[in-house]
Amino acid sequence: MFARGARWLSETGHKLNFPMSGLTQEALYAGIDMELSWSEHQLPQLERTKHVHKLHPYLGKFIPQLVEVFLERHFAPGTCVYDPFMGSGTTLVEANAFGAHSVGCDISAFNCLLSRVKTTQYSLGVLELSLRSTLEEARQAGPAPTDDASPWMRRWYSDRALGELLQYRTIASAQLEGPVHDVAKIILSRAARSARLTTHYDLDFPSKPAPRKPYFCYKHKRICKPVDEAAKFLARYTADTMRRIRDFASVRTNKLVEVIHADSRTLELPIQAQGVITSPPYPGLIDYHEQHRYAYELLGLEDRSAVELGRAKRGTSKTALREYIDGMTDVFTNAARQLAAEAPVVIVVNDSRDLYPEILERAKLRLERRLTRHVNRRTGRRAGQFFEDVLVCRVAGSP
Repeated sequence: MFARGARWLSETGHKLNFPMSGLTQEALYAGIDMELSWSEHQLPQLERTKHVHKLHPYLGKFIPQLVEVFLERHFAPGTCVYDPFMGSGTTLVEANAFGAHSVGCDISAFNCLLSRVKTTQYSLGVLELSLRSTLEEARQAGPAPTDDASPWMRRWYSDRALGELLQYRTIASAQLEGPVHDVAKIILSRAARSARLTTHYDLDFPSKPAPRKPYFCYKHKRICKPVDEAAKFLARYTADTMRRIRDFASVRTNKLVEVIHADSRTLELPIQAQGVITSPPYPGLIDYHEQHRYAYELLGLEDRSAVELGRAKRGTSKTALREYIDGMTDVFTNAARQLAAEAPVVIVVNDSRDLYPEILERAKLRLERRLTRHVNRRTGRRAGQFFEDVLVCRVAGSP
């Protein structure tokens, strides 16, 4: 019955409308697209975060295996894929490994930095030598003065940790340039995330700094000490970053990757794309700027969070949802007008509020199939089951 139901859902584009919570695991998976859903056993974290996909923590990203399936189903090597909500660059990385060109756009300066670092082709020997030299010089120099650090930074870091981060930043800025400097920025950002004064059980969404004294840790079930240094993280992530970039270099192709810091509502694509694979932000769920606040503070990145679509601070009021619908309509209308008729547009989103029928209609995208997939740890720790929709659309032809 469930297999027949899954085929009916795929053919008609309907959503599942029966209660998920009362189903057994076997029945649950029988009612969804199996090629788009994996259990923890089938797809362990090591595979979900292969090579550069774990270059820096990023909440809410979709897994690379999902993009692999979409590329195989809807694109061919040598074509170009566009992602108007590039995020951490998952679509771009996988498109390159697949042998397709790609263009990614994002309003977030940090997302663009991270995606560039993931997809750039490096001279690996020069990169490793430069990064290790910077790390060693920072280690020998010791912590820098913290007097000029922002109040936010002084609040979230111990003096020693903040001084070590600032010293690394100073030396990297003086010694490195271009793509190599960008890699150092990502190492610095990742170390800054780990060196914050947060409890071990609240790394993803800390609302305030942890006490600057030992505390009972609910993650480790014992008394833990707050983080008091950053140097060990800089060393750890320098080694890990080089390993991951080397791993991706073994599968990387010479296909074009364009990373653009812009608003996808108005972007003119620099090259012709043959379709879209994207995962838009969900309304009112994650504050993508605050998630990487430490990077913005340390690196002086441009803050354009006020115009981010679906930003958490706007919530899910009727006004906020209307803004979300209008914004998404503008994004997909702009993308569709630059694609050929019948070009595929694959959208991965949790549409529990049923907002996308209106968005697709207004953007002149024809829904071809609406699939439901089970999500494995989409946003970190989460109780219960979680599902999202895969909207397979086509650009409508001229009337």
